[in-house]
Amino acid sequence: MRSILAAILAALTLCALSACGAQEQPETPAPEDPAPVQEPVETPPAPTAEELAAQVVEDLLSSMTLEEKVGQVFFVRCPAENAVEDVSTYHLGGYILFGRDVRDSAGNWLTKEQFTKTIQSYQAAAKSDTGIPLLIGADEEGGTVRRLSANPNLVPAKWFKSPQWMWDNQYFEGNIFSEYTWEGSGFLLECGLNVNLAPVCDVATDPNAFIYDRTLGQDAETTAEFVRSTVDAMTGSGLGSVLKHFPGYGSNTDTHTGIALDDRPYEDFVNGDFLPFLSGMAAGGDKTAVLVSHNIVECMDPDLPASLSPAVHDILRSDLSFDGVVMTDDLAMEAVNAYAQDDAVAVMALQAGNDLVLTTDYRAQIPKVLEAVENGTLEEDVIDTACRRVLRWKQALGLLPTEPDA
Repeated sequence: MRSILAAILAALTLCALSACGAQEQPETPAPEDPAPVQEPVETPPAPTAEELAAQVVEDLLSSMTLEEKVGQVFFVRCPAENAVEDVSTYHLGGYILFGRDVRDSAGNWLTKEQFTKTIQSYQAAAKSDTGIPLLIGADEEGGTVRRLSANPNLVPAKWFKSPQWMWDNQYFEGNIFSEYTWEGSGFLLECGLNVNLAPVCDVATDPNAFIYDRTLGQDAETTAEFVRSTVDAMTGSGLGSVLKHFPGYGSNTDTHTGIALDDRPYEDFVNGDFLPFLSGMAAGGDKTAVLVSHNIVECMDPDLPASLSPAVHDILRSDLSFDGVVMTDDLAMEAVNAYAQDDAVAVMALQAGNDLVLTTDYRAQIPKVLEAVENGTLEEDVIDTACRRVLRWKQALGLLPTEPDA
């Protein structure tokens, strides 16, 4: 009996083991595919203030006609007649004012209200034409060259003394000179000006030199410090400055009446004349322009006046690394007339590398520039480059916005 039970138990055990072995094993789930990795979306960096300002200029430039661009590169003497009309007729970039512009037709001094109202009429004409404000400037060097401040209704007589007078009276001690320049610049701004064609950067120590009375009358290093202080205060107040007369006038004769030849070696300019210009450029930044003289500087270009010389402009751009507005001295001077082919002296000036043409003869010169572009004598890119710099200068002086419209 026990053997039978044992056999049955053994059989049952064997069946149980066989059944267990026959059971399907649970499947191991296949690993799920990993979720795709999301690459981070790179947000483009916001444009810098410089990029936004540049875009404003480029947008404006691309919207302008050739006539408008050419007009912008002319900074002209304000005419005695039709001044308001000419702003829109020629799309002018700016007016330079002289002594007659602060007197009425009878020769009486204008009041400050009368003068500022006149300036506002010029700006209103520009606004209704291109929408681009005018540069309004004057030669306010102090001393012998005071175009507007001679009018006692505009600027108190104590302002705009000559640099030499201020030197002799210790105005360079402490902050007296800087405060003096700052306040004098403020008066010009109140009258509606935005540019002063100053300071004189020329180094002259010889009292017999033509330019001497307009200079500080000291050596290059001292003149450089005078220029730095002047430009720093002038541009700090919001007024544009113009460094003149590049590459340095030296002891040359008066170019208003004829040719002036400068035979000094290049080293003299590097070690002397260039120093005040470099100092002014560093102090004024993008609010400062450079005016080029009509002297023939033989070591740079023995054949052409500096104002018409590509070689001189290349030195200014390359050796002195200046990328701001470069302007001619007045092209109506006798020193440049003989060099113009077909009287198209403004065309030569732009080909040489100037951005602004200073002249009283704009009514004749603007059509010649347009003709030169149309017949291929002058590349339109030259006009674009000059106009771009002019617009950038106006923007730096607060005349144009620095951000595109929303």
